[in-house]
Amino acid sequence: MVKKQKEETAKDAVVDEGRNEPHVYELGFHIDPDLSQDDVKTVYQTMKETIASVGTVVATGKPEKIALAYTISRMEHTGRHDFSSAFFSWIAYETTAEGHKKVLEEAESEQRIFRFIDILTTKESAEHTAEEHEMRTKVLDKTSDKPKEENVSEEQLDAALKEVAV
Repeated sequence: MVKKQKEETAKDAVVDEGRNEPHVYELGFHIDPDLSQDDVKTVYQTMKETIASVGTVVATGKPEKIALAYTISRMEHTGRHDFSSAFFSWIAYETTAEGHKKVLEEAESEQRIFRFIDILTTKESAEHTAEEHEMRTKVLDKTSDKPKEENVSEEQLDAALKEVAV
């Protein structure tokens, strides 16, 4: 019994020692879709500045408006608010346990963020995610530059073919 207590105490000491060592976290958050672009940028910048004040920003994903897979409801002082879309953003950062706690407190207190997740990750994984996101964005930008197909009536098509044949 005493041996088991000593082992648990030793494990707790190892965990407490690790609390002062920095770890890499990734904070993903949904921002209210009814906000203006400027307000969304303000929320994003506030979170980024909070993180920078307690640690180091490793990688970021700027806010993008997305459709949610399911509706998220939140009770507010004016009543229930349902969200079917959001501005999604993420920030990977390195900080100590104390800094991590401050980041979570800021995310919880920010009323314009209605859902967030914070996970333990690695620098390599966060940087890889940022690279993938950048490549995906470039590919999507190239495909959106292609001219869009127009709906043409049969009569317009026949007239164009007659002009070419002449």
